[in-house]
Amino acid sequence: MEIPLATGLSIREAGLDEYWLQQQIFDNPACLGLGDLDAIDKERRQSSGGRLDILLKDPEDDAMYEVEVMLGETDETHIIRTIEYWDNEKRRWPQRQHFAVLVAEHINRRFFNVIHLLSHSIPIIAIHASLLHVNGQRFLSFTKVLDTYEEIDDGSSIEPQTHNREFWTKKAAWTLDAADALLNVAKEVVPDVTQTYLKHYVALGGKKNYVWLHKRSSGKSLVAFRLSDIHWEKIEELLDTANIVPTRKKGSFMIVLDRQIIEAQCDVLRQVLDLVKET
Repeated sequence: MEIPLATGLSIREAGLDEYWLQQQIFDNPACLGLGDLDAIDKERRQSSGGRLDILLKDPEDDAMYEVEVMLGETDETHIIRTIEYWDNEKRRWPQRQHFAVLVAEHINRRFFNVIHLLSHSIPIIAIHASLLHVNGQRFLSFTKVLDTYEEIDDGSSIEPQTHNREFWTKKAAWTLDAADALLNVAKEVVPDVTQTYLKHYVALGGKKNYVWLHKRSSGKSLVAFRLSDIHWEKIEELLDTANIVPTRKKGSFMIVLDRQIIEAQCDVLRQVLDLVKET
C-alpha cells in the first residue's frame, strides 16, 4: 500500500487566522479528542477583562472545558490567560469539574516544560493543532500532547460540611434510592462499606471512596467509579453485557443508573464493584 506523505503548513501562511481555527473547534468540539462535548459559548466575556475563546461542556457530567486558541509560537501570556479564564469559570461554576485547554500550533520545549509542571496541580491540557497538505488537499489535525492531571478523591478531601439522609431526601430522593440499592450490592463485595452524604454527591466507600452518585434529572443519577486501567477491558465487557454504556475519564468511569437498573443488573454491578475495590 502506497501512503502519501503529508507536509505541514502554517495556518497564517494558508491565508487563515485564529478566528477560523476557533470556529472549526466550536463547530466540531469532538475534533479535540476530549470526548463528545457540547459547544456552549465563543468569545465569552470575562469579569477580569478579555474574552475566553471557547467554552465546552461534557453533557454526561457537566464538566467544563475552557479553551484558548493561539497560532504561531506559544508565549507566556497565552498560558497565563488560559489559567486565568479557567479560574474565572471555576469560580462561576464551583460545583463542576473544570479543565484548562491550550490549543496551539507550536509549543516549544521551554513552555512545554512550564505547562507540564503546572499540570501536576492544575488540570491543564495541551493540544497541538496542525494544518497538513496531502496530494493537493488540506487537512486540520489535533493531537493531545499533555494531560497528566489526576483528581482522585481518596476521602481526605471531603467537603468540610457533611449532610444527612434528610438533606438528600429533599434534594434528590431518587439518587438516595439508587445509592441504597448500590450499597446493598456493594456490601456483598465489601461488607464494611458505608455511605457518606455530601452537598454535591453521595459517596460509597470506607477509608477511601470509590463510588460517587450525583443527581440528574428524570429520576436518573450519574454514578462515577474509581478506575484502575488494568481492569478497564473487563469492566467494559461486563457493562456491555448489560447494555450499559460507560464514559471513561482519567482515573474513573461514569454510567447513568437508577434503582431499577441497579436491581436488574445487580450481578453485573457486583462484578464491576469487585474490580473497582482493587483500585
